[in-house]
Amino acid sequence: MGKATGFLDFERKNAKVEDPLSRIRHFHEFRTPLPLGEQQKQGGRCMECGVPFCQNGEMLMGMASGCPLHNLVPETNDLVWRGNWKAAYERLSKTHCFPEFTSRVCPALCEAACTCGLDGEPVGTKENERAIIETAFAKGWVKPQPPAVRTGKKIAVIGSGPSGLAAAMLLNRRGHQVTVFERKDRIGGLLRYGIPNMKLEKSVLDRRIQLMEEEGVTFVTSTDVGKDIRAEQLRKEFDRIILACGASNPRDIQVPGREAGNIFFAVDFLGMVTKSLLDSNLTDGKIPAVKGKHVLVIGGGDTGNDCVGTAVRLGAKSVTQLEMMPEPPHTRAASNPWPQWPRVLKTDYGQQEAAAVYGHDPRVYQTTVKEFLKDKKGNVQKAVLVSLEPKKDEKTGRMNMVPVEGSEKTVDAQLVLIAAGFLGSQKYVTDEFAVSLDARTNVKTAAGEYETNVPGVFAAGDMHRGQSLVVWAIREGREAARAVDKSLMGYTNI
Repeated sequence: MGKATGFLDFERKNAKVEDPLSRIRHFHEFRTPLPLGEQQKQGGRCMECGVPFCQNGEMLMGMASGCPLHNLVPETNDLVWRGNWKAAYERLSKTHCFPEFTSRVCPALCEAACTCGLDGEPVGTKENERAIIETAFAKGWVKPQPPAVRTGKKIAVIGSGPSGLAAAMLLNRRGHQVTVFERKDRIGGLLRYGIPNMKLEKSVLDRRIQLMEEEGVTFVTSTDVGKDIRAEQLRKEFDRIILACGASNPRDIQVPGREAGNIFFAVDFLGMVTKSLLDSNLTDGKIPAVKGKHVLVIGGGDTGNDCVGTAVRLGAKSVTQLEMMPEPPHTRAASNPWPQWPRVLKTDYGQQEAAAVYGHDPRVYQTTVKEFLKDKKGNVQKAVLVSLEPKKDEKTGRMNMVPVEGSEKTVDAQLVLIAAGFLGSQKYVTDEFAVSLDARTNVKTAAGEYETNVPGVFAAGDMHRGQSLVVWAIREGREAARAVDKSLMGYTNI
């Protein structure tokens, strides 16, 4: 695939990235894609390796290696190299519902497993994917695909995140009548209110939702299933139900002073900022005050980074990001060989911006909060931090991060954002549908299946597999759609 010597002839080139001190002045995307001619050369770097781990999508040592959607990456890269953009779009669409989302927010599992990356720079598959789908939209190739025949079957999808949207798209195109219920005021779930605008412009999301509406999908917003509408009613009205409500139960930090004001879960904070941005361009006063404050972000993952970038844009006086684990190595360890996911230090856009503004990386490793201190109004004013060190549990053999005695220090913190991950599905939803849960409160099904213990009720996405990536959610939605279709029709051609 591609040019036989392309990986030797062409260096990897990436999209142009706006300077951090410039892009923090706005909430728009800040990457300018390569011209199509240059992007074609990036497709030509695909080296016909014969062992395309890029499309494998299997778990190695607890981490995914390659694309979970099994996109046929060498084929699409070859079509990019040849400039056959329409065929590339058609090839990509056979396995992928929303490349315009993943080409912006996915960590590129395909690239981490690229054979080129074994001794050099991997193929820029993520940006190739973005070029494919944006060219397809620009050329008018992405058109509504309403079904020619309706089956008469009705399906309710609860949740409009990436898994719910993927399931809805495929089931509607199959001919079933699909209604998507969303408790927020706008469709998109995590894509709308969990991912900041500078990573995913909401116009990109709106463009896809409009297409799905034109195909016949019905969207119902501001309806919280389990509160505003009961499960019993949905079972009467619909032939099948898919629960795709996400892993929306945030992990808390239980320390003295937690009840102080101006301490927010990261997902709530990011959602408030995005809603205010969409409603009023941040003029409605409905977000926590950030300007001039010392901001403490607890959690070193992608959501924590999004909080850092958002706080910088909103004028924080300082931003500190706590990470419980040790700093990762800068290069692969011998115990972490290709094609495993590389467990190496990653400096994301928010951390780059904080470093540009404040003069240093905002991350503090092997550290957590021991206590929050309040001011006279009951709002958080400072945080007592404590260092951590790894210690082996003699009973279980596991390594745990434990506090270092005498390492406490106090820092200013007038706004705290907890980005410590999620514990699973929300209880009121799972109780309403009486579905079984696993030990992590994810909705339980048989291995590799999507129907719950309640006949006709299916689960997909983070609600089913636990907190994960957008690309995994899309795969879950696609697989759940197949399972629902087969249960209704006796076979499936999805």
